[in-house]
This record gives sequence, C-alpha cells and structure tokens, in this order.
Amino acid sequence: MKKFRINTAVKAVLATVVLSSCSNDILEETPRATYTSAYFGTEEGVLGGITFMYANLRNIYGNGYWLNATETGTDEYTWGHGADGNYKDMDLSGVGQLTPASSRSDVLWNNAFKSINTSNGVIEKGGQFNIASSIIAEARFFRGFMYFNLAQTFGGVPLDLGSGELAFNTSTVRGSKRNTVTEVYTKSIFPDLIKAIEDLPNTPRVTGGVTKTVARLYLAKAYLTYAWWLQNPNNIPTYPETPRVDPNGQSAQWYFQKAYDIAMEGINNPSGYALQPTYYDVNVGSNDRHKEMLLFADHTETSEYYDGSSASYNTGSSPGNFAMWMTTWDYTFLESSSDAAWTGAKVRSVQRESAQAYGRPWKCMAPPIEVVKNTFADKVNDSRYDGTFVTTFRSNWNKAGISTNTLYGANGLPVQVGSAILSFIDEDNSAIDYSNSVYKSNVGAGVLPGRADFVIAPNGINRYAYPNLWKIGYYRSSYTGLGQPNGGSPRPFPIAKFSELYFVAAEAAVKGATGATSARDLINVIRARAGKWRFSNNGNVVKNEDNSAAMIAATPAAITIDYILAERSREYFGEGYRWHDLVRTQKWGELAKSYTIGGTALTDHTPKTYNRTISNYMYLRPIPLRQMESMELSPAELAAYQNPGY
Repeated sequence: MKKFRINTAVKAVLATVVLSSCSNDILEETPRATYTSAYFGTEEGVLGGITFMYANLRNIYGNGYWLNATETGTDEYTWGHGADGNYKDMDLSGVGQLTPASSRSDVLWNNAFKSINTSNGVIEKGGQFNIASSIIAEARFFRGFMYFNLAQTFGGVPLDLGSGELAFNTSTVRGSKRNTVTEVYTKSIFPDLIKAIEDLPNTPRVTGGVTKTVARLYLAKAYLTYAWWLQNPNNIPTYPETPRVDPNGQSAQWYFQKAYDIAMEGINNPSGYALQPTYYDVNVGSNDRHKEMLLFADHTETSEYYDGSSASYNTGSSPGNFAMWMTTWDYTFLESSSDAAWTGAKVRSVQRESAQAYGRPWKCMAPPIEVVKNTFADKVNDSRYDGTFVTTFRSNWNKAGISTNTLYGANGLPVQVGSAILSFIDEDNSAIDYSNSVYKSNVGAGVLPGRADFVIAPNGINRYAYPNLWKIGYYRSSYTGLGQPNGGSPRPFPIAKFSELYFVAAEAAVKGATGATSARDLINVIRARAGKWRFSNNGNVVKNEDNSAAMIAATPAAITIDYILAERSREYFGEGYRWHDLVRTQKWGELAKSYTIGGTALTDHTPKTYNRTISNYMYLRPIPLRQMESMELSPAELAAYQNPGY
C-alpha cells in the first residue's frame, strides 16, 4: 500500500504544548524545542498531544488566507484594492485562475493532518496510561472535526497516513491513497463524533474545551452535509468517484432526520451554553469567550510567549490572528482640514488604532454592493448590520498628539474628537456630490448638504473603500493608544456557536425532518434576538430597543433553503462559513454567480457587474501543489490523485 506524505505531529510540531495538570481550568502551555516519537509514548506526551490540538486551531482559524478561501468568491466577499493573486484567483471572476498552487485551502490541508495524526496517537496510546476516557474523547472529537472539514473541502481524503487506516504514524513517507467520501464519513467522522458525545463531559474540562454540546453540533452538521451529498440535487461530481449510496443502507432523508434530532438534543441540553441577549454582545471584544461560544481558536494579550505570535508585528502568518486585516480598507488616509474653507493644512483625523473598528488595513477583501442592499436590507429592526460592520469612521487625532480641539470636515463644518469623519450611509441618495470641488475628500467620498461627515452610499461602494468587518476586529483590553497594531489580534477567533444548532435543525426541517419545533420557530429564535438592541455600534450610543416582534412578523410563513442561507449570512457574515454553506446546499453557482461593485480607483463610484465562472468541478478545492510535489507517484498516479478540473 502506498503511504501518505503528510508531516506527522511527531515530525512537524516544533513548539507544542503540554498539560501540567488535568484539573486546571485553562490550558497551561510549555513550548518545547522538539516533539519526538519517544516523548509521545509517555503520559505527559499524550496529554501534550491533546493540548496541541487546541493550539493547532490557531494555525487555521484566524489565518487571513484561510478566511480568503472560505469567503472570497462567494456572495459575501470579492477581492479588494490591495488584493494579489491569492484573492483574485479565488474570486473566479476572470482576473485569475484557481489552481493547486494558488488555492488557499492549503491552510486547512497543511494543518488538519497534524491534528488528525496527533489524535490517532492519543487514541492509540492513551489507554496505556489510564488517561480518562473523557480526555481521549477530545482527541476523538478533533479527528472527526478535522476530517469533516477536509471532506467538505476536498472530497475523499486519506485515512491511512502511513501506518494503516486511523493509525498513528511516526515516519515521513512519500505516497498516499485517497479514501472515498463515504469511507471518510462512516469510518471516522460519524463514529468519532458519536463516541465523543458518549464520553465527553457536559461542561468543559478547560476554558474553551470541547463538550457533548460541541460534538453534537458537529455530528448534526456532518449528518446534514452528508445527507445533501447523498441527495446531490444538482448532480455535482464527487471525487474519488464513488456511488452516492450509504454503505449502511440509510437514505438521505434518514440523515436529515438525524441532523434535526441531534441538533435538538443540543438545544434542549445546553449544559451552561446559551444565546447572548443581543447580537452586539455576541461580537463585542470586551465580551469574548461568552456562553454562546462553543469552540474558538484562543489567543492571549498577556504573553506573546504563550500566544505564539508577536503583539507588535506580524507579516501575515499563523498562529497569529490576522484575518481581520484582510477585510479592512485603508481608512488611515482620511483627512480633515485646519480651516473651514479647506485652504489650510490637512490632518489625518482617523489614525490607525488598536480598536475593534480600526486595526491594520490590508484591503484584500471587499463586500459587494448586494451585501449592503440585499443581505442586510433591514437596518432598522435588525441589529446585525450594525453589529457586523464598521460604517462610521470617527476622529481620534488627539491620540496622535494633535492638540487641536476642532477641525473641519465636509461642507466646511466643524468636527471634534469622536465626530464622524466618513460614513457609509444606509440608502442611496442622488444628492451626494462625489466631485468635492471645494471640500475634497482624499479617499473619494462624497458630500451631502448639512453634514460634516463625508459619505459613501451603497451604490458608491468600490474595491477601494467599503465597510470594515467590525465583528472580528482588533481588541485589546489593556491598551488604548495608537501604537502600531501590526501584530495579530489577541482575541479568540470564533469557530462554533450555540446559535448554529438552531440553523442546523431548521435546515434539516426544511429538507423534510419532522419534530415538535418547526423551521420557522427555530429561525425566529435567532431573528427575535437580532431585533434586540442595547448599543448602536456605529452610532456610538446606548440604544435600548426591542424589535423582536417586528422581526418575527417579517419572517415568511414558508421557510426555504434560500431563506435559511440568507439568515445564515446575516448571522455569520465574514466568519468563514459561507463557501461551505453554499457548497453543501449546492447553491454556490446560483447565489454567487454575479455581483456589483465599483472599481479600484478611489473616485470610482460607478457600480459594475462582474460575472463568475463557477463550474461544477469547483465544488471541490484542488489538492495543494505542495502535497502533489511531495509525493513519489507516477504522472498517471498524480493525475488520478488530483481533483478533476485542476
């Protein structure tokens, strides 16, 4: 049998971590220079393997290129002004070509197998040291979780890493054999997650640790995804080729029902998890690690040593959390004038700041106009637009040591520290003057009579300037100055939330699953919460308002898959869900086939329609070039290993 060339945990983990005590309520990390096979054959080494799997989440989630692979080319994001080929290739809109060399799904491939092989080792060796079954169950979870991510992205993937299926491998080998999708689900994903639910505790062993509820969410998602795969409504090809027949003889409908049932078990047995009272509370940085967060890639601002990344400088690499850079345009050029006639000196009035609304701008990913106008059409009752984006850029020149109390903005009107300098307004307005013949905005924004802030309407959004993604923005509790927020964010990156159990159950119900709670009732739990405000993020004011009744009343009587997907986008926009959601439901080619946006020039506010070429083979990502080049296979074997079309 050919063996698999993936660097194993033993070979690849150069700064892994170990548990100093199983009773601690946090993961205590001890960086090590090496991690050898002999060390893994000890109790400390096996426990260290568990901690590595949590740490390894940071190499995927929060990585800006992973976010690109899961968002760019969907109806949520296209490439921005600063984008290179990494983003243009993923967009599929004629400015690049997705290839094994350019696909950034390599972030997942290159890191998932490290956790998988470490899981194999923990499961295989843990019994030698009487390690609690609840701890070994964490390894079960991670193996099923990583294989689920891989199967969604690439199709069938190897179960044998060199020492047999689901066996711990300690040697670097240079071959591989891919299993089918059915084999990956029925041999690893389902049994691992079922066993995890059986043995995991109800409450986390450590902060952010996995529990029965976390495993229930992913088992329900796996059942849901596999049911769609079996049903295959649009005849999307799979690879390696295999009949879409469940080896256990179950139908797609059986799996939709299982998805509903398991999701409802999670909802009805929350074990300390709960929805936050408002959508603002879900995303505001000061409330991180709350009860709605089921799983996250954790970070810390108290120690670069333990975080594994510099707080002051990062070139764009993991384990630093730098995803938010990609969705941030360069607001730091915003200027105000020292005099009302705009004839005097200009001042950079919105400085780069270590704050959730600002941070480091890499301007690589821009939301199309349809996001603002269609996805988030209701900006009055629904708090999620305000709780997702930065649409108001406020002055902070005092933090740069500028002592002036008053500067001047649009129409020569005065602005003070904290005033809005530029706003992305909610509605189109024909009165906007983008020419700025007198009060020039150096970022191409327009002027409306009577307003001191420059404005950009939804139809004026372009690849240069667009709303930032506030929800995953930079936040540090211990620092409020400008400094140089060039380092990764110390915030945990969200991976799974309790709220998604409602979406999974609702989607399964739309697909025919039956139960006491309807799809509409499930979705209305989420929509009712979205109608509750306690703070206006972009208004920067307290806003105690409850529009739950209006939100529920606006929910259609008949819930469709398209409506589920629209609600999922409003709830999880920009968090890395969207490509998988569109691929699972086979709606990618329909919902993301075209979009509108202005050009890369700061003055280009003329929307242009872009069409994407989304072929059926693209529903699977290419096996990364690095993997293909590392295997000693014949040309024919390599061609057969790669997903068709690439």
